[in-house]
Amino acid sequence: MPEMKFTRDNLAEVLRNRGINPTHQRIEIAYAIFSRCEHSSADQILALVNDRASETSKATVYNTLNLFLEKKLIREVIVDPSKVFYDPNTDPHHHFYNTDTGELTDIDARDIRVTGLPPLPHGMATEGVDIIVRIRSKAA
Repeated sequence: MPEMKFTRDNLAEVLRNRGINPTHQRIEIAYAIFSRCEHSSADQILALVNDRASETSKATVYNTLNLFLEKKLIREVIVDPSKVFYDPNTDPHHHFYNTDTGELTDIDARDIRVTGLPPLPHGMATEGVDIIVRIRSKAA
């Protein structure tokens, strides 16, 4: 999504443009994601939304995240089966995952070259390649 200052009003329009009915809760969830431009977990998003005295359920957050994923408004980054982040940057890019801190940061797609992919099964096309480089502090 192009760089812009996100407000609840313009996020309602972003949602409409993607065929999403901009309910109050969906706008608040979108605002929690896009106003920070960070990789956030569903629990972090829930906490941000409910900080504004909203009473949004965990189910609503998950359902909305799944809708945003379906409409390609966000990306899902699975660093391991118990850690899923939601990324507002849908442009091609990869990630560093700091196993010490749990922080996920972007790597420009131009900084990584992938060669030697295996032949695809018959009738399949490549949709994308996601690379997660796991990092940690060097032992002293």
